[in-house]
Amino acid sequence: MTPGSSTVRVLVVGGGIAGLVAARRLALGGRDVTLFEASDRLGGQVARHTVGGIDLDAGAESFATRRGTVADFAAQLRLGDDIVPPAELPAWLYRVDGTAKPLPATSVLGIPGMALAPDVVDAIGLRAAMRAQLELLLPSFIGSRSATIGELVRRRMGSAVVEQLVDPVVRGVHSTSADELPLDRAVPGLRAALLRDGSLMHAVRGMRAAAPAGSQVAGIRGGIVRLVDELTTDLQRFGVEIRLNSPVSEVTSDGLTVGGERLVGQVLVAASGVGDSDPDSSAPARRITVITLVIEQPELDAAPRGTGVLVAAGAPGVTARALTHLTVKWPWLAERSGGLHALRLSYDSDVIGLEASHALDLAPADAATLLGMPVGRVVDAASVTWERSAPRTHAVDGMHYVGEADAGTGLAAVIGQAEAEAEALLAEDRPD
Repeated sequence: MTPGSSTVRVLVVGGGIAGLVAARRLALGGRDVTLFEASDRLGGQVARHTVGGIDLDAGAESFATRRGTVADFAAQLRLGDDIVPPAELPAWLYRVDGTAKPLPATSVLGIPGMALAPDVVDAIGLRAAMRAQLELLLPSFIGSRSATIGELVRRRMGSAVVEQLVDPVVRGVHSTSADELPLDRAVPGLRAALLRDGSLMHAVRGMRAAAPAGSQVAGIRGGIVRLVDELTTDLQRFGVEIRLNSPVSEVTSDGLTVGGERLVGQVLVAASGVGDSDPDSSAPARRITVITLVIEQPELDAAPRGTGVLVAAGAPGVTARALTHLTVKWPWLAERSGGLHALRLSYDSDVIGLEASHALDLAPADAATLLGMPVGRVVDAASVTWERSAPRTHAVDGMHYVGEADAGTGLAAVIGQAEAEAEALLAEDRPD
């Protein structure tokens, strides 16, 4: 095949959101694309299930609005008119002393934009807030080379802000701790904004001001899973061959083996654990169990704790690390729920050695503690366990990779990196 030929064959391994996005971009670029998915469905961790008669996202239920990556892509999929902001209510924090407080309004990933704002003082105390206020006096280069979001905030604002604000938010959003989450993956552009604006608080306020509709997250009416529906439609329309139930047994940069058949072509890996040059050295994936409860409790109509509750490490009486009040967070969902409430609780299965069935038993009591009231009658419940990929550390020369192991957590990161990597692969075959 000659460079620039529209018949260049690309073999995409993995039908999660990254693989679908990359396959679409490659097909639009004129490539002959075949996608292999080991399971019987597409979408990976973007999926739907029906609980209590309500169709809900079983995986991601929102996306980060930064840079407009997901919104722009959704618009390409004819979903632009269905992008919706969450309810204008705060999330809450369940603290180590067993009390709950609203999350400070002007913040990014829990980092406060105004340390002495009343809601910050209320959340972490005056002494910790005054320590954080001193951040304004530090030269901007202090902490600018931090590897993790936890290191940056600790150096500039103190440990209390990390432990009481940032870490609970990071645990809820990224399923890891603030001291383990790479800074540039956590908040792309924050490092540069710190150096440009002169302080971390100024950088946070600038980012909040630039966020679409004033929110850091958004959703899609009908569920994030509609991305998968529309991507699948486009792939079929663009002639992409999709092979479900087709686990790949061997991958090289110029081909793969599936079902005993060797196929030759450019390979793009969109599946964790595939195409590693040293798979035995890879860090194990983390298991996250998500419990969804559909309940009948009219007292929750007043949304006593906003859109949900994030849990500080070591908080008493709760095993869950976060609760999302879905029918409060998303008004469109409340309209479809028939007066019922949908709650979503997340558990770090590996950290606490928790089986999904045990989490299902714990969820009603955890929800009652976090919401500060009985949950009433449980109409239905569902459990889903996801494996979150560890960063890929051993790539094969000449191989292209997309997905969570390479892009980081979150739809914005995954979609942006998948589009960029597919474009890089297309560029390899264009004439100079």
